[in-house]
Amino acid sequence: MKSYKTKFKTILATASLAVLFSATSCMKDLEQTPTVSVTSETIYSNFANYPNALAKLYGGFAHGGQDGGGGNPDINGIDGNFSQYTRQLFTLQVLPTDEAVIAWNDGTLQTIHKMNWDSSNEFIGAFYYRVFTEIAFCNDFIRNTTDAKLAQYNITGDNLVQAKYMRTEARFLRALSYYYAMDMFGNVPFPTEDNMPIGSTQAPPRISRADLYKYVESELLACATDLKDPKAAGYGRADKAAAWSVLARLYLNAGVYTGTTQYAKVIEYCNKVINAGYALQHKVIQVPDPNNPGETISKDISYQSLFLADNDKNNTEVIFPIVFDGIKAQTYGGSTYMVHAAVGGTMPAAEFGINGGWSGLRTTKAYVGLFGGAGTNDMRGNFYTDKQTLEIDDLGNFSNGYAFIKYKNMTSNGQEGSDGPTHGSGNFVDSDIPLFRLADIYLMYAEANLRGGGGDAGTALGYVNALRARAKANPITSMNLNFILDERGRELGWEMTRRTDLIRYGKFTTASYLWPWKGGVKGGQAVEDYRNLYPIPAKDLVANPNLVQNPGY
Repeated sequence: MKSYKTKFKTILATASLAVLFSATSCMKDLEQTPTVSVTSETIYSNFANYPNALAKLYGGFAHGGQDGGGGNPDINGIDGNFSQYTRQLFTLQVLPTDEAVIAWNDGTLQTIHKMNWDSSNEFIGAFYYRVFTEIAFCNDFIRNTTDAKLAQYNITGDNLVQAKYMRTEARFLRALSYYYAMDMFGNVPFPTEDNMPIGSTQAPPRISRADLYKYVESELLACATDLKDPKAAGYGRADKAAAWSVLARLYLNAGVYTGTTQYAKVIEYCNKVINAGYALQHKVIQVPDPNNPGETISKDISYQSLFLADNDKNNTEVIFPIVFDGIKAQTYGGSTYMVHAAVGGTMPAAEFGINGGWSGLRTTKAYVGLFGGAGTNDMRGNFYTDKQTLEIDDLGNFSNGYAFIKYKNMTSNGQEGSDGPTHGSGNFVDSDIPLFRLADIYLMYAEANLRGGGGDAGTALGYVNALRARAKANPITSMNLNFILDERGRELGWEMTRRTDLIRYGKFTTASYLWPWKGGVKGGQAVEDYRNLYPIPAKDLVANPNLVQNPGY
């Protein structure tokens, strides 16, 4: 279905797993004992293997194992669905905020929204190990595609040109994972293709957050030069615009990461993306007219279409997505999780293109309040309220809290996704998850302008009003920083930016903004500021003596 296919059982994954895991500090804890059947030379001496090897790197963001449905997990001892990248990114970026609560009481899950987690939390550990597993895969690819290696393997002509692009894509994917490691954990292990050579048994060194910021910046700047031009790489693959987008977000949060703000650079890189030809997604469809049988009327689904099963088709807005497919790339993480976990109660599962809901995710009244309550004209505030209460007295009761409708396994023309319940299992979802899209770029530009980064105030206002017009929200004539934070919540709800945004505004841990069950009490309360960072998993501190636990844990 998708133009960029993720393949699981790649030669790289079979042959090089021992090398890959030797680059992570969690090797002893995970007790990796794979059998190496072929050598790196066998893999990389034949360019025909390169697309599969690269697919594994992209697949590391979409899937947690070598087989469909999360089977044969990448990380020994951690379920491939539970540890899927975007599923745990959502858990750590959205679940501790005003945007979401979850009814499940699995293990330590409820400590995430209550913000009383500790260093043994398995959800924090799952994402940490997922990030460094992805970095290890990327390191192996980069190590084997240097100019010297490509010459050794006699990769020439157009194959050589494409191999160099692929190596840069691997550098981008590694930089993106290091960005998330820096954002969430601060000072972390730092395995690279250089400091962790093949066969090394040493634990990787520790890098400070400030130094990791410099490294991520330098890698992204190199990628922004060496990647293909915007839209030239093909859907789902990284290009220059993807690197510019991560740089813009990196610079937007530079004050948090380094103590020095970089708002002028936010404007610079937002402009690069904006000038690359992206446009806000607009889509109008014809639907039956309920008042005139046999007639149709126009229905604007511009915003909703960003999160439907065919959101890979003719999408003018998405800069870098994580690609999913209900038939070819099955996982219980990703958009499958985003759809199933958000459906429960009286919600009709068939209307979401699935066989049933998991009765998990809802939102808080604080988030509903960003829209002025339920039932407003703003199409982004799409809440399901039937038999749902606004108040959350019991986090474990799905009926407590409004359901929030974001993703669906339905296409723009109302058809089920490829694995829909009427012609498939109804388990797996086609919708891709956009990590970066133009709306985010517009809002970053507006915030950086308000924070003194330059740009043009009228242009910034125009960008925000373009988003509001698409959402059928009233236009504004002026704005301030708090408005932008709220608008980011409205536009980017459940898109895994909220924790980082609240930290940048000083509202994640403090009493300046409270939401239900923040800090473990119904009305919300402040928590310790050290929770702006997650702890290094306790097991990794044992495995790697170079690491130091973050303060407070």
